Formats: sequence, structure tokens, C-alpha cells
Amino acid sequence: MLRRTFLTGSLTTVAVGAQPTAARAEVAAVDDDFLTLLTSANQAQIPLVLANYQNAGDSIRTVARKARRLISGYVWGRSSYHHDTTLLGPLGWLVDQLAARQHDDGLYDVGNLHSPPDSSFAIQDVCVLYALLDADDSTETSSLRTTLAAVIRKAAPALAAGGVHTPNHRWEVSAALARAHHLFPDRRYAARIDEWLDEGIDATPDGIYSERSSTYAAEVTNPCLLTIAWLRDKPALVDYVRRNLEATLYLLEPNGEVDTTASRRQDQKGLREVWWYLTQFRELALHTNDGRFTTVAKSIETRGTGELGDFLAEVLERPELAAALPDARPVPTDFVQHFPSQASARVRRGARTATVFGGTDFHDIPVISSGLSTNPTFFKLRNGAAILDSVRLSPQFFSTGHFRSNGLQVSGKTFKLSSEVSVPYHLPLPKRYRRADGRYALTPEGRFYASMDFGHRPKQYRTLRTEIAVTEVSNGFDLVFDFDGDETAYAIELCFRPGGTLAGVDALDASGNYQLVSGTGSYTVGSDRIEFGPGNGAARVPMDPGERYTYLGGSLTPDGLRVYLTGRIPGRQVLQLRVSS
Repeated sequence: MLRRTFLTGSLTTVAVGAQPTAARAEVAAVDDDFLTLLTSANQAQIPLVLANYQNAGDSIRTVARKARRLISGYVWGRSSYHHDTTLLGPLGWLVDQLAARQHDDGLYDVGNLHSPPDSSFAIQDVCVLYALLDADDSTETSSLRTTLAAVIRKAAPALAAGGVHTPNHRWEVSAALARAHHLFPDRRYAARIDEWLDEGIDATPDGIYSERSSTYAAEVTNPCLLTIAWLRDKPALVDYVRRNLEATLYLLEPNGEVDTTASRRQDQKGLREVWWYLTQFRELALHTNDGRFTTVAKSIETRGTGELGDFLAEVLERPELAAALPDARPVPTDFVQHFPSQASARVRRGARTATVFGGTDFHDIPVISSGLSTNPTFFKLRNGAAILDSVRLSPQFFSTGHFRSNGLQVSGKTFKLSSEVSVPYHLPLPKRYRRADGRYALTPEGRFYASMDFGHRPKQYRTLRTEIAVTEVSNGFDLVFDFDGDETAYAIELCFRPGGTLAGVDALDASGNYQLVSGTGSYTVGSDRIEFGPGNGAARVPMDPGERYTYLGGSLTPDGLRVYLTGRIPGRQVLQLRVSS
């Protein structure tokens, strides 16, 4: 009854509590501004869905999400689309697609064929659709509910029997099964959830999940763990989410982005915004009474970016998320935070932030592959609107590619990065391994393969040792590069985010490329400035991504305004980065 009262839009109390079996305390405190924001955002989404709901290129996940957006408005009493019959035709088409695209085994193709995890993303939405329509109990949607129930009943046994690909898939499948079990109880669903949970949650002591990805924390792991905690009465799972959100406080940028340098997934090379975490920060603010989480949630609402209308369905399903939040407390804005699990550190001084990263997987697993951290960016710096998105180093050393540190050492305000790269010259095989027919095993050399039986050959090595000391100073950072090895050249690349003005640098032939030959350069956005230098000469040295990239025609050139400083090995170079506003 409480749920249906909420759907009518006339609710004056909400229930606070993480699990449905917990005792609920009624409080006369609803965050009406939050509800108004979500209502308006959803109302803005609905015309976009109606204009394009029959897109043949939509995946089943997109079909389910479009239906969710329409149903959220249809059942919500405060929406201008409440019980709007013009939504029923498009809803019918979308729901029919959910049934028509389902294989006989109950699964969907979403890139991967007959995929339990990819199907789970859609089935979670399908369960929400059914639950909202069931709570609304409109006679006009009876046939839709019948179809949705059939889709869920057909899919859930396959989810309970099938497998996964990635760590977060376990929690996505489990959350979908928790929803299916809540609607249509089946002991097989509960048993498979417990099997996945018995493997343990892949979280480190510093709150970072094994994939180290903001995308998958915000979109999959956190919401799925909260769903399982709520529906399966497993409150211990909430603490994993709390610790991840606490870690995220130190990864936040002043403009609402989340640092993703250390990620093992696709977002290691892109931007990520905090709005995806909205209901997680709200729920944990209510659960823990942590006013810092309130501050983040309210900043997302104030900023208003992202698909905030998608959260309306969550709040309609769980009205307690709309409760008035605890009093806000400041988030950390003056700190040095070390994350040992990913060999990274974050520094913030008000509007100035920096990231130091030495935790790629490259030294343990020297391949370029999805699921590995291979980002060669080892330093980032922001000063208000002036953003240095990456600092990278590329020595000309046997096409081994960018510098990637083998770990991070922290000593006071100094962060030490280092790497040793050895490349062999292969000597004749010992006599006992020689073959008269010359047919030797095809083996990896490290950079390439050849029929040379490399494993049995003695070797002579050429070695390059690189150390970078990053030290915070009063108005910026000093980066001291020390090189030891055979004489060769290197290039340091500073990539600034477009939108500002470079000064003191020379334009090169390729668009977006510049070189600091001497003195100090600067990058300015409004009143915010980052100065860098000194330059170290006019020699041109290309950024070599390494043979693993060039053989496949790949590139590691970042988007932005790229400034190069070059030099010779062995030796030392000091790069001074200074900020002003």
C-alpha cells in the first residue's frame, strides 16, 4: 500500500531501511526538490524515446531502458505523462520486442551470443518494469505485465544455470536473480546467488574493486550489491559499497569528473562523471548518516548533467531513496591519498588536483589487452579550468614503447616511479639444442615471435633504467627524470585539454602538436594557468608507442593540445609545473 501511495505522487512519508525485512521507521521528510528534479528529467527523456523507439539498431538493453523511461512517467502520479494512453502503443511495441528477441533458452544476444551476463542487464530493467506496473495496477497494462512476467520466468532459469565473463558480471547476474526471485520465488535463483557471493567480493582494503573502474563500480558492482543486500537481506554487502564511495571521494575532480587513470577497463582512456553514482551516494548517506555523501549527491543534483531521469524508476521502486538527506558535511579538498592496491596517489589542494600513477599491469603481464591496466599516463594536474590530462614519456629504446612504472613509492611529498627495461641480443644456441633441419620452435621474444627457440638461447642485454621523482612544492610540482643506459633520445608529452591558450611553444607540422624549445611555456583557461618548463632543445623525437601498437596500426596519441620536451639519455631533466589563478 505504501508503494502504491507513492506512485500516485501523494506520498508524505517514506520508509527508511536497507532491507525489506528490516523494521521501517516512518519519517515525514521527503526531498521534494529531488523528486521534482527526477520527474523533470524523466519528462525530458520521454519525447526522445517516442521519437525513436523503433530504432532497428537498438540492443535489447537499450530496448529495456527505453521501456523503463516510458513506464516511469506512466506510473508516477506527479508526471505529466501519468497514465497517458499515448504511451501504451510504444510501450506495447517495446515489450513485444523484449519477448520476440528472447532465444528459446531465455537468453539474449548482446554482442555476445546467448549471454547470461548481458541478458541480466536487460532482465534487471524488465523486473523493474513489471514491479512498477504491478504496483500501479492499471487495467490498461495488464497484457504488458503478462508478457513481462513471461520474459522473466523464461530468462531466470538460464541466468541461474549460466556463466559469466568478468568479475562484475557475477554481481549483475546475482542482482537480476534477486529481482526475479523476489517476484517469482525459485530456490534455484537463491542458490546461484549464494554460489557467486561465496566466491567473495573482489574489493581491496582501500575500497577499490579488482577492475579498478569507475564505470563498472557505478553502473554495475555498487548498484548490484545494494540490490542484493536489499532483496536478499544481506546487509554486509552494503559496507563494500560504502568503502568504494569513500575511496571515490578522493578520486573526485572539482568539476564532477572521476579520475580513471588506474582503471583496467575502457575508461582508463576516457572521462567519467560522478552523476552515475547519484542514488548510491543518497542511499549510503541515509544508511550511514555521512554528510559527505550528502554533499556529493547534492552536487550531482545541482549540476544537473547526465541521464538523471533514469533514477526515477529506482526511487519509485524504493521510496526511501527520496528521504531528506542528513546535513551536508564538506568533502575532502586538502589531502594526499595513497591507494596501494593500484599504486596510485591523489593530491588535492582546493581547486588544484594531481594524480600520480605507477600501477599498470604491464610489468607482470606485458601484453595489451582488455582487462589490463596499460595506461602510460603517470601524472595529471588540474588547476581550476586549466587541465593537464596526461604526462607521458617515450624513450627511443628498441621499440619497447612508453615508460610504465613498476610500482609507486611514497615518501612525504615525493612520489617515486621507476622502470627497468632490458632487451636481449640472442646468441647461438647451445649445441644440445641445435637441429640439423633448422626447424626451431616458434617462440616469443618479448616484442615479437620467431622460429628461433628463444628460451634456450644465451643472451646479451641492453638495459634502460628510468626513475621519476614527483615532488609537491608550494605552487605546483617538480618532476625529476633520471635516465641510465645506452645513449639515445626521449620525448616527454604534456597533453592539455582543449579550450585554453598555449604560449611560449612552437607549433609543429601535425595539428595539435607543439614543442617547448627553451624557457617556460604556459596553458591558460580564463584566470587559471599552468606553467611548464624549462624547454630542453629543438631536437624532434617521436612518441613511440612500441611494436605491440605499431604492428597493428594502433596509436597512443591522446586527444588534446600536445606539447613535447625532448632530451638525451643518459642524464637528468627537471620539469617544473607551476599553477596560478
